[in-house]
Amino acid sequence: MSVEPYREITFDKDGDGPPGQASELVALARRGVGDLVVFAHGWNSSPSGATLLCSDFFAPFPELLAPGVEAGYAGLIWPSMVFSGEPVPDFRALVTVLPEKEAVVGRLTELLAAAPDSTAAFTEFGALVRELTDVGARCAAAPESVPEFLVADPVVVCARFTEALGDAESVPADLFGGDLRTFWKGAKEVLRQATYYVMRQRAGQVGEHGLGPLLGEVARAAPGLRVHLVGHSMGARLVAYALRGLPAGARPVASVTLLQGAFSHYAFAARLPHDPGRSGALRDLQGRVRGPVVACHSRYDTALGVLYPLASRLANDSASLAGPATGLLGTDDPRWGAIGHDGVRAVPGAVRMSLAQALRSGVPGAGCVSVDTSEVVRSHTDIRRAELAEVVVAASGTGR
Repeated sequence: MSVEPYREITFDKDGDGPPGQASELVALARRGVGDLVVFAHGWNSSPSGATLLCSDFFAPFPELLAPGVEAGYAGLIWPSMVFSGEPVPDFRALVTVLPEKEAVVGRLTELLAAAPDSTAAFTEFGALVRELTDVGARCAAAPESVPEFLVADPVVVCARFTEALGDAESVPADLFGGDLRTFWKGAKEVLRQATYYVMRQRAGQVGEHGLGPLLGEVARAAPGLRVHLVGHSMGARLVAYALRGLPAGARPVASVTLLQGAFSHYAFAARLPHDPGRSGALRDLQGRVRGPVVACHSRYDTALGVLYPLASRLANDSASLAGPATGLLGTDDPRWGAIGHDGVRAVPGAVRMSLAQALRSGVPGAGCVSVDTSEVVRSHTDIRRAELAEVVVAASGTGR
């Protein structure tokens, strides 16, 4: 590990962790640590890979901190998987984070490789995807929360995805009257979107029911410790949802920095521009942070600029699958934008800055702040940057 003192926080998919984790963080405070930086990784296929990312990300911090600042570091390791640009999520990564679904993932992989011209095969594929995502249990508890693409006719769903991905000419008007093998291209995207759905649900669960309560325990025992939350991708969603899980009255979080956050740019909004009767999932929760909530965003992040809008639209708009897939990707529709692609939206008073401004003048001491990091962040995973560490330090108020 590049920094000391360093501790590792671990949670399972439900947000449960081993006993004693809060005590370890409290012990740091009793040794003189006043500021604790907690970093949550995003998609990652192994705990060792996540730890390496934490080490790389933390490496610049000691040289950036002001004299006298006693900082500690924690890496938050949770079971997430690689969400790469490949058409099919890596089999080994899926099994790593969903070990109980190994047989399901194996059969899904066989079907995608064989691409049979059979309605029955697509029916089996749809059933397996629902088993992978535990849709049956979720439908029983809250049917409106389950994306339509997971429960609709799998031939129709795969055909629409195939069309949306650029194979419109190969999709016949009568979906069931021609060669179905072409639709397996869309099926690969269905599987990827299904795994995205699982990881999205998991990140929120771990943040709200794991990290939030843990920070509450720490705050009770070490009220003077200032916690600075940092999250990348789905890890940004995780640390943001931790604000929902803080016990009433607890305010241990001194700053939040979201790196390429994979959740809605309207998350903190009191009113959605397209539906004023509804609010964002994290409405006004920036008020639970003593300092700023900084969203670093880049226009070069195609995972958030293209794939996130597709996933968000399919999770919320059942009409997307009703007809031809024209406009299905929805990349220009602001309803489905990601906070890591264009920053915080629809929050009055939110500040927007360039990276150069943030590094030169610092960031505001409170409220929502969007920092355009496009000049250094050129892809979704491009976060091993000293400039991003500088933004975190600026948000924390611990810099030179």
